[in-house]
Amino acid sequence: MLTSKNNRLALYVSAGVIIVLILFAFLRDNSEAITLSEATMILKEKSVKKVVVSKEYVYLKTDDGYFKIASSQVTPKMFVDYKVEVGNDSNILVYILFIVVILGLGSLLLRIWQKKEGITLSTKGISGDIPLGSSQEGISSIKSTNSDVSFDDIGGISDVKIELEEIIDFMKNPKRYKSFGARMPRGVLLVGPPGVGKTMIAKAVAHAAEVPFYYQSGASFVQIYVGMGAKRVHDLFSAAKKNAPSIIFIDEIDAVGKKRGGERNDEREATLNQLLTEMDGFEGSSGVIVVAATNKIEVLDSALLRAGRFDRRVFVELPTKRERESILMKYLAKIPHELDVKVVANMTVGFNGASLAALVNEAALLSLRQNDFHMTIEHFHQVRDKVMYGKKKLKMLNDKQKAYRITYQAAKVSIATYFDLPFEKLMLSNEKLTPSSDEPFIKEELEFRLKMLLAGMAACDIKYGEHSSSAVNDLSDAKEIVSKMCRDYGMGSSLIPSSDEERTILERQYNEAKELLVAMSGVIKAVEEILLERESITKESVKKLIDEIL
Repeated sequence: MLTSKNNRLALYVSAGVIIVLILFAFLRDNSEAITLSEATMILKEKSVKKVVVSKEYVYLKTDDGYFKIASSQVTPKMFVDYKVEVGNDSNILVYILFIVVILGLGSLLLRIWQKKEGITLSTKGISGDIPLGSSQEGISSIKSTNSDVSFDDIGGISDVKIELEEIIDFMKNPKRYKSFGARMPRGVLLVGPPGVGKTMIAKAVAHAAEVPFYYQSGASFVQIYVGMGAKRVHDLFSAAKKNAPSIIFIDEIDAVGKKRGGERNDEREATLNQLLTEMDGFEGSSGVIVVAATNKIEVLDSALLRAGRFDRRVFVELPTKRERESILMKYLAKIPHELDVKVVANMTVGFNGASLAALVNEAALLSLRQNDFHMTIEHFHQVRDKVMYGKKKLKMLNDKQKAYRITYQAAKVSIATYFDLPFEKLMLSNEKLTPSSDEPFIKEELEFRLKMLLAGMAACDIKYGEHSSSAVNDLSDAKEIVSKMCRDYGMGSSLIPSSDEERTILERQYNEAKELLVAMSGVIKAVEEILLERESITKESVKKLIDEIL
């Protein structure tokens, strides 16, 4: 599908060809050259209708066509019976056509120079790219890009792709839908947590539809100077309409589309009003679709969300296990490895697409640093926590502090393995063992998680009669889970929790964790010995110890 710029170029070329053809038709001499004897015979036959004399030739017009003979070969006596016309070599039509050609070439050169120098005129006259911003920011332009990201480059979005294929088909075959009376959606809102690939999805739509792609972040519309944000919005939509069909992608639209009212912000509201006006001003034939992304749909203004502006909402969630496998296969395609992708997918619960990309890259860098020829699962174990929580160096511990740490971590990893919580490996420096997740849990699963978070404190209290301050993060997570169970999930003794309900649940889970740890004392001791020697242990190793000892 040609873009409007290609259409304009084709129009200029076509106009130039037509002018050249017209000039050729008028300037070409179509007469047939004849000899003096042939001219004498034609004159004698009285078949000549018109005689035209020019500087070089004498033209004879007959019913059979135009003939010419050199002026030096004829004499005036030959044409005594004919009215002779003098030909004008400077035909005014030729001059007019030459002027048109010169003006056309001049305007084309002017446009090329304007684009190189960044000079733009008003949209009513000859214009280049539409200016963006103010004189204080310098002269810049809104430019479209042709996306090179395809759906084949994105793994794990099969459901999203189905939702968007209709829009792609509409942009490719608009007549099919218009003939049926259907109109193209004006806006598509991609909703999902950070890092799930919303921007890549928008680029893939533009690539599949083969249309120009205009990218802007919501924050870029927010200006200090009143009215400049609204101008940016107007310029962006004007550029997209000039190059329709096209896609406008506004990332983090909540930066400009927050609910109005309350705190006063005239500039942001003016920008939002301009955005609403531009989306309302679309015609059915404009061929422009607005794709926006946000992870905070609850803060968007209701006027922006109503039908007719964003007609379609597509929710992009964190990838499932199967989707993580698909994403990992994309990233591992060009990297030498000896991996079972399913194992890596199992150990990356809660990872988004961006985190998976970072994980594969960190594992690849680690394998290069260690001069290994292939990536292995061990490389992923070593970098997973670095990607999830950042690299933290274990503080220097004295012998007593290290003993507390080993007991604390041994209890956590044993309980986590006993209840089959999602993790693959524990290191002595781990702050968190299993990633937090917003997946729906039943009450039993939340209680398992609570026991794991409280197990370290319980084990230290059993063995040493006290625990260290390193329990602060696990205790905070446990309190948050209990609070949600009582206040949000209705999992207390009643739907409306009593004032001491949370304390009761927390103490009960702590006591149950203590009882379980006493029963698993042999396992805990064996895990402690491994952690003391290696400072790490895998879930598989703990499973074997549980099966052997219990």
